Amino acid sequence: MDPAQPSPKSGVDKDMEAVAAIRGPHLVGPIERDAELMLRVREGDQRGFAILLERHRGPVVHFLYRMVQNQAVSEELAQEVFLRVYRSRGTYEPTAKFTTWLFRIATHLALNWIRDGKKEKNQESLSEQLLDGVERQVPDRQPTVEQALVREARMREIRRAIEALPAKQRAAVLMHKYQELEYSQIAKILSCSESAVKSLLFRAYETLRDRLAHMA
Repeated sequence: MDPAQPSPKSGVDKDMEAVAAIRGPHLVGPIERDAELMLRVREGDQRGFAILLERHRGPVVHFLYRMVQNQAVSEELAQEVFLRVYRSRGTYEPTAKFTTWLFRIATHLALNWIRDGKKEKNQESLSEQLLDGVERQVPDRQPTVEQALVREARMREIRRAIEALPAKQRAAVLMHKYQELEYSQIAKILSCSESAVKSLLFRAYETLRDRLAHMA
């Protein structure tokens, strides 16, 4: 090959140019890294898949647990999510954010599990049921036993209120509030319009406000 001629670009390089075009040259962050890692996985890079698994397994398990309210089932469903991701590596294209694709798979599995009527009644221990984020807002001083019990009771009530929402409303709330996904991402995951997502969230938050009004 003539050294003066540029070397041909690989498929991964071309796809990464597409990712950059979607996000813009000045926006470089986890989205590009996820897409690049998945493209490397498509080319046979096992280490890339291990990094993606380590990075996203926790959020996926937490999301699934809040959907199905069963830790064992959420772990099993998370394994299936990443198994499907790996099996789809050969056809992966960076046409959307990696997390959008990932949570679409997770949501599909969770909704199917709920529809199949496999929900277990066994609940986790009290310490494992608290909502992420809220219970981590630890005050500077050590709370009293009474304060801790009151806080735990409030968290249980919030959790039950979210669990009581219809499945799609619950999924929308969890993705919007706790995963901080954008309306456009949630719409793609739930296969609906952004206006439908906003409607789901409006109805869900109205219901939660009514059910938890006494806690205001």
